[in-house]
Amino acid sequence: MTLIPAGSTALAPWALFVTPESAGWAYAGLRLLCLSGESVEFTTGDEEMLVLPLSGSCEVECDGVRLTLHGRTSVFHAVSDFAYLPVGATARITGTGRFAFPAARASRSFPVRYGPAREVPVEVRGAGQASRQVNNFCAPDAFDCDKLVAVEVLTPGGNWSSYPPHKHDTASEREAVLEEIYYFEGGPGYQRVYGTHDTLAEVSGGDVVLVPHGYHGPSMAAPGYDLYYLNVLAGPAPQRSMAFCDDPRHA
Repeated sequence: MTLIPAGSTALAPWALFVTPESAGWAYAGLRLLCLSGESVEFTTGDEEMLVLPLSGSCEVECDGVRLTLHGRTSVFHAVSDFAYLPVGATARITGTGRFAFPAARASRSFPVRYGPAREVPVEVRGAGQASRQVNNFCAPDAFDCDKLVAVEVLTPGGNWSSYPPHKHDTASEREAVLEEIYYFEGGPGYQRVYGTHDTLAEVSGGDVVLVPHGYHGPSMAAPGYDLYYLNVLAGPAPQRSMAFCDDPRHA
């Protein structure tokens, strides 16, 4: 596991800049943009991307398409709408707020698309102190991409999520090989990764944890402090999947 403290990978204009190369793997990436009314133009290169408002709203221009993302006050306030950007595209973002760009190296090109907030599948997973809300806005069965998978998880203060601990680093009928990024808001909380290595890290707003392999979980929200994380996943399989294997000691 690699803990990336908030601000430590800033590369103008990006407040967070994680690429497959900088992460030391092959597929998953994440960027963060903070805007105060200005515009930022960039190219997607060999990655497909999403534009996800964490707070605020923006206009997205890409491949002759103009989309308005109404966004939200904060990640704890509402589910957000979002936009899909294809590989090999030039995009311009104009707005006020903070915007995440989950990304994955891809080979197939899909059109620029709008993802309405009202169509995002939302579920409450687990029970008791392991209950949490999952916004499956870019899960495999919710939104079509080539390689990219992304979901949001909101864990109430004092609760655990990513539980039971699980992994997805071995190709089998029941498990997909996936690189995974955790991006956190709120907190403080704690993130555990173990199996191939053992780390327990304190995390809060803006921190990132990279999980190339091994069991990950639980994600623990300190009492009195709700914890949000954005999961970005991608892997080599031709069919997108979030299949995982629980730690048998806890399954």
